[in-house]
Amino acid sequence: MLRVLFSPRMLAFHALVMLIVPSFVWLGFWQLDRWEQRSAAVELQQGNLAADPVPVAELTEVGGTVGREDRWRTVEATGVWDSEHELLLRNRDGERGVGFHVLTPLVTGEGPAVLVNRGWIAPGETARDTPEVPPAPEGGVEITGRLQFSESEENTGLRERDGLPEGQIMIVDVESLAEDLPYPVYGGYVELIRQDPAPDPAPERVAVHELDSGMSLSYAVQWWVFTLIAIGGWVFLVRRELRDASAAESGAAPAGTPEEEHAGRG
Repeated sequence: MLRVLFSPRMLAFHALVMLIVPSFVWLGFWQLDRWEQRSAAVELQQGNLAADPVPVAELTEVGGTVGREDRWRTVEATGVWDSEHELLLRNRDGERGVGFHVLTPLVTGEGPAVLVNRGWIAPGETARDTPEVPPAPEGGVEITGRLQFSESEENTGLRERDGLPEGQIMIVDVESLAEDLPYPVYGGYVELIRQDPAPDPAPERVAVHELDSGMSLSYAVQWWVFTLIAIGGWVFLVRRELRDASAAESGAAPAGTPEEEHAGRG
């Protein structure tokens, strides 16, 4: 038995099983951890979307940042649109395809401004055209929207680009954009849900990108099933090798040949 189990071929198979079994187990727990993290993010998003609106100043401050625990919270603000410093966000999705999002500062009655994504508009005829933007209403407005943290290349996967047409940007880097504005700016920005008075026409509202827990839980189960298959395959091969060795030994010829036994009797 030891000779069979510790043959070079079986030693190589043992080593392979000892490598892949712990790896598959670890990959299963890694996917389980990802599922737990994503489930927590889904729960946070749903809870924040369902929460009652609060003034924007309760969740952010000038020069501050929006915590991940406050993302998606519904906030309210009152102020005046500053269309002079309006910007267009390139390569943004809408119900009718890829276009622009309109980013307009709202100067609040308290003094600081908050950057507001007013919604999606269709692109121009070419990639470098500046499309026609529905104007923001003049005078005082009351808005309600979803709070978002400042964008970066790391949390969006988008890259800043040089040479863009004037007034067009790739990401909402609030700290950088605030440097070019003539007033203090709250951290983070707001995705507009509604405003009063409501303009007509208006950009298409930005849809909620609802998070989901993904397939990580099923992937975790799959890795653990692969673990059981690997162990089962190892047991099957060991038993087969032992059975074949036992059959070979039981079927071996006796020490003397028939001719030798006949000659001895003669």
